[in-house]
Order: sequence, then C-alpha cells, then structure tokens
Amino acid sequence: MGNKEVVTGNTQSSEKQKESLNLLTSTQTVIKEALDNLGYQESMYELLKEPLRILTVRIPVRMDDGEVKVFTGYRAQHNDSVGPTKGGIRFHPEVTEDEVKALSIWMSLKAGIVDLPYGGGKGGIICDPREMSFRELERLSRGYVRAVSQIVGPTKDIPAPDVFTNSQIMAWMMDEYSSLREFDSPGFITGKPIALGGSHGRDTATAKGVTICIREAAKRRGIDIKGARVVVQGFGNAGSYLAKFMSDAGAKVVGISDAYGALHDPDGLDIDSLLDRRDSFGTVTKLFTNTISNKELLELDCDILVPAAIENQITGENAHNIKASIVVEAANGPTTLEATKILTDRGILLVPDVLASAGGVTVSYFEWVQNNQGYYWSEEEVEEKLEKVMVRSFENVYTTSQNRRVNMRLAAYMVGVRKMAEASRFRGWV
Repeated sequence: MGNKEVVTGNTQSSEKQKESLNLLTSTQTVIKEALDNLGYQESMYELLKEPLRILTVRIPVRMDDGEVKVFTGYRAQHNDSVGPTKGGIRFHPEVTEDEVKALSIWMSLKAGIVDLPYGGGKGGIICDPREMSFRELERLSRGYVRAVSQIVGPTKDIPAPDVFTNSQIMAWMMDEYSSLREFDSPGFITGKPIALGGSHGRDTATAKGVTICIREAAKRRGIDIKGARVVVQGFGNAGSYLAKFMSDAGAKVVGISDAYGALHDPDGLDIDSLLDRRDSFGTVTKLFTNTISNKELLELDCDILVPAAIENQITGENAHNIKASIVVEAANGPTTLEATKILTDRGILLVPDVLASAGGVTVSYFEWVQNNQGYYWSEEEVEEKLEKVMVRSFENVYTTSQNRRVNMRLAAYMVGVRKMAEASRFRGWV
C-alpha cells in the first residue's frame, strides 16, 4: 500500500487574509508619511513599501501515522541595505503572505529605531503546532530550513523565535543548517538554548524592553510606577513576564487576560499566584468564574494599558472609551491608525509597538554578536546593555515626536526608516 499524501496549509479564512492585507496597507501608509516628512522622493517609498524578496516554500512532512502532509511556508526579507535581515519564524494556522510581509517591514523599523546593523526579515509556516507531536514539529522545523537554506545564514538572514516557536525549535533549525553547511553555525539563528550559544536574558528581553518604555513614558507623564494601576491584555511570554516585572516594581496590576477571558481586581491581582496556576499555553482565566471580557478589560479605569495579545484590539469603536493615560503596545499592531489618531487627540501617550517591543531583537543582536566573537556575557551585562539601548531609543523617538509635532507612531517610523533609506541611497539603489 502506498502512503497517503495530504496537502495542507492553505485553509485560512478570507477574514484573516483581509486583516493581513489591512496590516500591510496601514504599515505602508505610515511608511509613506514618514518618508514624506523626511523629504524623500516617491522612488524611496516604492523601494521600501514591500520586501525586496519573499520566498514561498512547500514542506513535505511524514506524520507519525505514516501519511505525508505538505505545509506552506514563507520567508520575507524586507531590506538588506544596512546589513543582514533579521526576524522571527512563526508557526500558526493563520499565517498569511501579507502578514509576513508587514512583519518583515516592522522588523526593519525596529532595527532602525534601536540602531542595529540589520534589515527586517520574517518567516512563517501555516500549521497548528498544538495538534502536532514533538517529532512532527522537529521534521517540520528541519524541512523549513532545508527549503529556505539558500537565502539564510549568519551574514544573510538570521531567524529567531516568534509565535508558537521556542528555543527547542531554534536548536533543531540550527542543527539542520549546520549539517547542510558542514560546519557549526551558532550565529545562523538566535533564541537558542544557552547550551547551544543562546544569550542570557533572551526569554525576558521583549518584556524588559516594554518595562523600560513604560518607566520612561511614566516619567514624561509624572506617574510614579509604585502604586500605578496597570492593565495587561495577554498572558503569553511577553504579557506574563511584563505583569511580573510591573508587580515587582510596586505597580498594581488590576487586570490581565488570555484567550478565554480576563480577570479584574481594583486592589491588584496576585500575579505570582496566577503565574503558578497557568497552563503550558499561558492560560489561567478558565480557573475562575468571575471573569470579564477582553473588551471590558481594555476599557478598565487604569493609568497604564499594555495590549500584549494580538493585532487590532484598540479600534475606532473603542478608542474613545480607553481610560488609561498611557498605552504601551507590547503586541504587534494592537492599535489601528484610526484609533491612534483618536488616542493622540485625547492626549493619551501612545508608545508604539515598533519601539516598545524592540527589546527582543536587541537581545537577539547581542546573541549574534556573542556567537560571532565566541565570547559570552553575563545576564547583568545583557540587562545593562539593553537598558542603555532602550532608554536612548525611547528618548530619540519622544524628542522627534515633540520637535516635529507628530504622534509617537509616526515619530518611531521616521526614526526607524531613516538609516535604511540613507543606506539604500548611498548604495545607489534609488
């Protein structure tokens, strides 16, 4: 009997495809505005509005029951004028090509904001890792590396973890790449286990970066973190660490949420207890009966609101109801452009995703540097360097916002796009 072959990975809803396109077009809109403000010609926008290249791959994987499933994967490289491209790989059933394109542009902007020698990259595979075994995930991870191996590498394009991928998946990918190239290449990928050349502080880097941005934003608004009421939407990697850091700093975390609902306590939640009780997917609200909705969570009375879940959470419909005086985006694209304008007009300080969540790519850069020089830093050294980079980057974006009289999102895009545009011009591309 022959093995059955099943083609999978093209079943996203048209709603998701539409969302991804909106994500791309809204990103392009702000890129255009940023370049116009900086005085660049239309040709620069034409170069930067889409990735320089995107590879679509088909990955056959023999499943544990013997059948072969064929998965679709992507790797986008936005712009490599400054240096190699850099960005995560996500495993998710609703990955789309437009989403990967938009996220690669955001990675370019993040690298520009924190002044790293990188352009942006992004990858994704349409799959549901929650329904796959450990061995099936390993075969898929190795298959992806084989499929994209011609365009990635420590001096070309450096992947990292993203949604539903972790240090184990990075380890398999590094091992596969090293086998293909026949030499050890720890610098090919970041987010690896410490034993394989990973960096201290990588797991908490995104949350640490967001925490620093919250602290700097609170200073500008005269808010003392001690006793400040904080709401965190999302309790995954970034959200849970962030809630812990805020709680440890003396803030009152009055609300958190996961995919199933939200918890609220005006006197502050016991974050340590919630962290102990959550399951492997970061969910905890199913253990409680007195939950509220995510919509209600966003509109709670608080000083600082941190969307750390998924995109398009603050929209034109609910932006008027946001009661926080500071919104710091830990997630990618949680606030629409319409909502950004409403919040800014209402005097709310919005710290955009491309700045707030840049701690992850910064420590990924530190890991790559350590791999390249073969000398590894302590956790204290990593934290000290991250602190300097994030404080400097926040100050740069905030000052640009004040001097140019533009909102923080546009200011961040202006800072983020400048180095890439200059490098492209010096190379003679435009």
